[in-house]
Amino acid sequence: MASGQSSPDPYPMSGGDGPNSYFQNSVHQKSIVEATKEMINEAIRDKLALNSPSNAFNIADFGCSVGPNTFIAVQNIIEAVELKYHGNHQNHQSLEFQVFFNDHTNNDFNTLFKNLHHNHPRKFFAAGVPGTFHGRLFPKSSLHFGHSSFALQWLSKTPSEVLDTKSPAWNKGSIHCTGFHTEVAEAYSSQFKNDMETFLNARAQELVNGGLLVIIMPALQDGVLLSQSSIGVTFDLLGSCLQNMAQSGIISQEKVEAFNLPIYISPAKGLEALLQRNGFFSVEKIDRITSNMNTNTLTAQFLTSQLRAVTEELIKGHFGSEIVDAVFELFNIKLSENWFSIMDTKNQKFMDLFIILSRNFSD
Repeated sequence: MASGQSSPDPYPMSGGDGPNSYFQNSVHQKSIVEATKEMINEAIRDKLALNSPSNAFNIADFGCSVGPNTFIAVQNIIEAVELKYHGNHQNHQSLEFQVFFNDHTNNDFNTLFKNLHHNHPRKFFAAGVPGTFHGRLFPKSSLHFGHSSFALQWLSKTPSEVLDTKSPAWNKGSIHCTGFHTEVAEAYSSQFKNDMETFLNARAQELVNGGLLVIIMPALQDGVLLSQSSIGVTFDLLGSCLQNMAQSGIISQEKVEAFNLPIYISPAKGLEALLQRNGFFSVEKIDRITSNMNTNTLTAQFLTSQLRAVTEELIKGHFGSEIVDAVFELFNIKLSENWFSIMDTKNQKFMDLFIILSRNFSD
């Protein structure tokens, strides 16, 4: 592993491919990745510079988890590159693809590669690259295309100030950045900005001139606080479950106060400004993604399973595995009681963004 990387405590998505796994419970993320197929085609057709002297095309997916969404993204990228490449190089020999799947060191790579080889034709060479993407992972100018979906809202660490009882930013009574407390919001925002800058600077070293970086991530509507959105409400409900369990003596109040989700959903304009400030990339496009997912068929149990898949390892690591089932049973009850408010479209107030960055040419 290259030097200079941060070493946060990892918090992967739930592994395996069982009923509580991320593999089985990332339907929203899958629908968004599928909805970007034509956006990927347009980005590669119009913005990608294919100036590599070799016949190898290197792709990296940062925050791949266990699948299947990473496989869909990779397939979309490869098909678009093949279409562009064969259109520009009719007499050239076939392009070969190398795909690097990156995630935390304790990500379930076994499940990832088991499902890759069982369910997908081998159109590319595959390798796993364990390690934090908040730092260098590849040699300079070795990648042609970078991709990351639903990963960059996860911080490299929870801001230390929000867990410090003596700090003005102590996040008493909440497990996430609600947005209601200025000092807490500033601590989370600062950590997010540092993480994004570290991520972009590392990718700038790894991508060739003219290479592309596609980012898919959630963002808040401008002027909306996280707890005013449906995502924030679900986090509030999860926090109330932990508080109830502390009041019942199942877990300690101190444990609850020491737990904050390392997640930050940025306002859309703030995210765009952050991307524009980075001198290594040009912002080619920022679009809102429209999913074809039918939300009318969703149930409280379905969304409970989706949340469990992305937070179970965090809860298990902090409170112990013995409380996990009880936490999400209680969460399902609370979610059912607040279902119509959460599912009301006027309360969504967040969006999924498709971002295209091109690596500026440099000497």
